Amino acid sequence: MAANTLGTLFRVTNFGESHGPAIGAVVDGCPPGLALSEADIQYELDRRRPGTSRHVTQRQEADQVEILSGVYEGKTTGAPISLLIRNTDARSKDYGNILDTFRPGHADFAYWKKYGIRDPRGGGRSSARLTAPTVAAGAIAKKWLAEHFQVRIRGYMSQLGPIVIPFQSWDAVNENAFYAPNAEVVPELEAYMDALRKDGDSIGARIEVVAENVPTGLGEPVYGRMDAEIAYAMMGLNAVKGVEIGAGFESVSQRGSEHGDAIYPEGFATNHAGGILGGITTGQNIEVSLAIKPTSSIRIKRPSVNLHNEPVEVQTLGRHDPCVGIRATPIAESLLAIVIMDQLLRQRGQCGDIGLTR
Repeated sequence: MAANTLGTLFRVTNFGESHGPAIGAVVDGCPPGLALSEADIQYELDRRRPGTSRHVTQRQEADQVEILSGVYEGKTTGAPISLLIRNTDARSKDYGNILDTFRPGHADFAYWKKYGIRDPRGGGRSSARLTAPTVAAGAIAKKWLAEHFQVRIRGYMSQLGPIVIPFQSWDAVNENAFYAPNAEVVPELEAYMDALRKDGDSIGARIEVVAENVPTGLGEPVYGRMDAEIAYAMMGLNAVKGVEIGAGFESVSQRGSEHGDAIYPEGFATNHAGGILGGITTGQNIEVSLAIKPTSSIRIKRPSVNLHNEPVEVQTLGRHDPCVGIRATPIAESLLAIVIMDQLLRQRGQCGDIGLTR
């Protein structure tokens, strides 16, 4: 199975399965001299960790990260950084009823057709459990970007199913289980999720991610565009079905006189471009929006087929997120951090310090 590595100079290779002994990542290309401890990484992992509220999967994983290599006396050495996260609460018996069947909307069918074999325990390699190593690697990128270029990456949920969440304050985001930027909407979100869980169903969500203080000049046209690489990385996140940069699909109804961000001596008047023009960063905030589909593993019985192409009804038991978008915010932040750091190292490698201003 190829394509498990993201990045060119800052390279993150993700490994493991949902119910295997461990999952993890190997981060290659991190510059030496960065002060790094397991605590730096653990903070981000705790934000993504399952079992933290009644609205997410109740799988109880501590997600304690172990740094196996690449750090000496508290600093990165330039060698590959190996990160290990042990699986301690897998319940493979919950998947006994889907060993020979395919969950509608899940990767089961496609994996079987491609490889002729699949790991049904928790979805194996296709499980959202594999986003934990991505968050661990992203924590390294976040720390390096913040210390060297004061880049700040934050995200929030802007919509849960039919409920649009008006942005009120960044302060509210980390104060609730939904990463909602508006505390007043949280009771409505909780009531909606409680009803959804009783129905045995699932729902999608919309996530916004913003990177501030990004240097100008990042991105390599034509095929290494910053926006293209962001979209590529984000589409690698489980359940993402759409990625928008800046105005995104709203651009369809905008005239050129509105969409084109006017430039004045003091800067841009607007940011419909989402901080990227011609695939290259402008110094404005990078703004990304993600559409997250409903969780495929639900308790409602649905028609499908088995390995012999015979009709069956599928019901998924076990512990699952009724909305995977609830825990997606720190994952999307990490992916954006990885892409920005990789592009920044590539810019320095090709052009030195040209363009590395804000």
